[in-house]
Amino acid sequence: MRKAELHRKTNETDVRIELNLDGTGEYDVDTSIPFLDHMLCLMAKHGLLDLNIKASGDTEIDYHHLVEDAGITLGKTIGKALGDKKSIVRYGDSKVPMDETLAEVVIDLSGRPYLVYKIDLPKDTLKDLDLNLFEDFFKSLSDHAMINLHIILHYGRDVHHIFEAVFKAFGKCLRMASTIDKRIKGLPSTKGSL
Repeated sequence: MRKAELHRKTNETDVRIELNLDGTGEYDVDTSIPFLDHMLCLMAKHGLLDLNIKASGDTEIDYHHLVEDAGITLGKTIGKALGDKKSIVRYGDSKVPMDETLAEVVIDLSGRPYLVYKIDLPKDTLKDLDLNLFEDFFKSLSDHAMINLHIILHYGRDVHHIFEAVFKAFGKCLRMASTIDKRIKGLPSTKGSL
C-alpha cells in the first residue's frame, strides 16, 4: 500500500494529511472551508483515494493561506506516497461532465512541476470564497508533488459544477497515472529518472 502522512504547521496554518493512493475512496476532510471540504471529498471518492485532512488557519483574515497551504501539503503527501515511482503508468487523463459543464484534467507524474490552468469563471466568488484561490491550490499541489498538471474547462455555467467536475477529474486522473502496471519494468522513462 502506498501511504503517506504529513503535518505542516506555520504561523498561519496547521495542516495534517494522511493519504493512501491504493484506497477505496474513504475520506474524512475538515479544512474549516466547507466548499473546499466538499471538493476534496469528491476528489477522494472518484480517485479511490483514502484521504484524511484536518486543517485550520487564519481564515478570519481570508482563505488564501489555508487553501494554498492545503495544496502544498497535499502535493508533498502525494509525492511521498508515490515513493520511487517504479512501474507507475505515469500519465493520466480524465474528462468529467457535470450537467452543463465539461472539465478535463491531464497529469504527467514527471518530476517536473508545471501547471496549465484554463478556467474562465462566470463569477469569482461562491458565498465568501474567492474561487481564484483554486488556481493557487493546484499550483501549490503541482509544485510540491512535482507533477505536470493541465486543467481545462471546456465549458460550464455554474461555478459549483465547474469545480466539482475539475476535482472529480483530478482524482480520476491521479488514480490512472499512479496505477502500478507490472509490465513496466523500473521507471516509465527512457531517461531512467522521474
